[in-house]
Amino acid sequence: MGGAILSRKAPLLAAKIPVSLEVSVTIACVQMGVGDCDSRLLELQLLFFFSICCNAFYHSSNQGSLVVRNISEIPQNNFGREGFSHITIAGAVLHGMKEVELWLQTFTPGSRTPIHRHSCEEVFVVLNGRGTLLLASSSLMYPGTPQEYPIYSNSTFSIPVNDPHQVWNTDEHEDLQVLVVISRPPVKVFIYDDWSMPHTAARLKFPYYWDQQHLYEPKDEL
Repeated sequence: MGGAILSRKAPLLAAKIPVSLEVSVTIACVQMGVGDCDSRLLELQLLFFFSICCNAFYHSSNQGSLVVRNISEIPQNNFGREGFSHITIAGAVLHGMKEVELWLQTFTPGSRTPIHRHSCEEVFVVLNGRGTLLLASSSLMYPGTPQEYPIYSNSTFSIPVNDPHQVWNTDEHEDLQVLVVISRPPVKVFIYDDWSMPHTAARLKFPYYWDQQHLYEPKDEL
């Protein structure tokens, strides 16, 4: 009977509420004896409880549930890397993203990523500045001499799955700022000491720096 009350009195809320909260409300209905009582007062109390659950879910900032957020208010960190700044705009660990993840990263002049690879697709959009993309192949036993590609404001590029690469701000005066989209989050990264290091010797870093304080379960590799 409790489910009928909720469906009849709050169809819009019921359509939006997550399954986990529906289960919680159902349990509460059973505990409060809804099946044995048709009291109008009890019905209103349950609807009030249901609305509180909806409000808590859609306005909990630590779950990333707000539809619109100000990027300048999202925490950023350099994770111990001088000249680097990272913001997870939409992530798997922090926001529950399933298929893609979006980052905003800034590199001061001379700073760069480590040489690395990952088993996901990655797309960059350069917002400001200029630099160099170094890209090698995963088809040999080790990366070898990488191809160099100039990158600049309003340019975009993608990284093939498992190809070793490095992004470098080679400009002497201006920061390099990029938007990064990856698939299959959270990212699992293999780091190389140099371009002659065998692929099999690359060191696994998982969870990666911006996920490690929130994620503890290992991710299966395809």
